[in-house]
Amino acid sequence: MTTIDMAAGTRADRTGLLRFALRLDALASGASAVALLAGGAVLDGPLGIPTSVLALTGAALVAWAAAVWYVGSRPRISRTAVWAVIGFNIVWVLDSVATAAAGWFSPTTLGTVLVLLQAGAVAVFADLQFLGLRRSRAAGG
Repeated sequence: MTTIDMAAGTRADRTGLLRFALRLDALASGASAVALLAGGAVLDGPLGIPTSVLALTGAALVAWAAAVWYVGSRPRISRTAVWAVIGFNIVWVLDSVATAAAGWFSPTTLGTVLVLLQAGAVAVFADLQFLGLRRSRAAGG
């Protein structure tokens, strides 16, 4: 397994974008998880997405946020783990767009807009993670 050494002083600067992108993803996912778990019953009506789906999504996001934070917090970041994070983020984006396009769960306009906005945010996370991975490779990390 290839890793990126974050312990070396000069490499930490070269891999800062990757660490930032992973932490940002984890923090946003964690915040979304809290909102969905704490406010799922309230959000059900305005979003048109069942409380059970919101709660299940929130629970999954708790685990996701913890896993992504773990990957980004290691002194040596695993390239394989980062590729897995990027891959899962791409799947999330595609699934979100499919959900919005198909009208699964009969979301309201607000629900559809929020699903697409978060898909856009996740696409940005994946892009930043890819760029950070590429930058660390170019730097010899």
